[in-house]
Amino acid sequence: MSQEERFAFLAEWYDPNAALLRQYQFLFYPKDRSVEMFDVKNHRTFLRRTKYDDIKLQDLFVGNRLNVFSRQLHLIEYGDQYTANKLGSRKEKTLAMIKPDATDKMGTIIQLIYDAGLTVTKAKMTALSRKEAMDFYAEHQSKSFFNNLVQVVTSGPVVAMEILGDEAVTAWRRLLGPTDSSVARNEAPDSVRANFGTDGTKNAGHGSDSLASAARELEFFFPSTGRGPSNTAKYSDCTCCLIKPHAITEELTGKILNAISDGGFEISALQMFSMDRANAEEFYEIYKGVVAEYTGMVAELCSGPCMALEIHGSEAPKTFREFCGPADPVQYFFKILDG
Repeated sequence: MSQEERFAFLAEWYDPNAALLRQYQFLFYPKDRSVEMFDVKNHRTFLRRTKYDDIKLQDLFVGNRLNVFSRQLHLIEYGDQYTANKLGSRKEKTLAMIKPDATDKMGTIIQLIYDAGLTVTKAKMTALSRKEAMDFYAEHQSKSFFNNLVQVVTSGPVVAMEILGDEAVTAWRRLLGPTDSSVARNEAPDSVRANFGTDGTKNAGHGSDSLASAARELEFFFPSTGRGPSNTAKYSDCTCCLIKPHAITEELTGKILNAISDGGFEISALQMFSMDRANAEEFYEIYKGVVAEYTGMVAELCSGPCMALEIHGSEAPKTFREFCGPADPVQYFFKILDG
């Protein structure tokens, strides 16, 4: 009789009450989508095997954060060789950068990334200085197009992203298409460059050409120490918009960004990050004891990555809230019916 398939990870959870980082062995059984957890330190069962439909197989990779019964688990290691071989062997991280000539199409490009089976795990809008651009493209310094390339990427904000997926380096470069946009229109008419690029430099995006380049370029934008290139926030005539974890998990990010742009709003800054419970409680502090949904709001906000946007424009707080509509979409639906 063959053994039932299961995937094992070492996971961490920050316990805010004890101010401790606790470690668990986390098990996922794909046959019935059930989960099981063991307390590593105390050598005992923490969660008996329980069906949990909110986790998908594509969510299971080292570095991801999962919300399991209101606890945000950080998957830090594969728990056994079978899991590493089955889920980790083809997973790669690469840098995807949307150049200034295509940032107004970022919603569509991000949606194409998700449609290709890739996942955006980090994102930041930044404006590169000339020195930063020259450092980033240092390997092309002797090329004839170098100055033009630096000029293009410093002409406006770029959106840098870490994307993860099976053979991500190749998959993203295939999605981008040939370097020259006119060639892309002939050879890869559905590619990003064919649809949004102009020529060989104003070509909508950049993709790392190898795993080594990807590691170096990701460290440039998302350094393990320090902050990297600064964000583009203006902090005036603006409001804050959060794309919540459930919308990111449901791969709605691109569609939401498109809806905001189509609504006539300028997205002047963007950054993707994860909140722990303490930060989520602080962010929503004004609602504590005021709205009945407070506990659920906090749990949702720290259940996975979210994306913060700065929405810039005249009377942005008022007009953007009107654009977003009521917090409860069901309430809004019945309001329309009653109207």
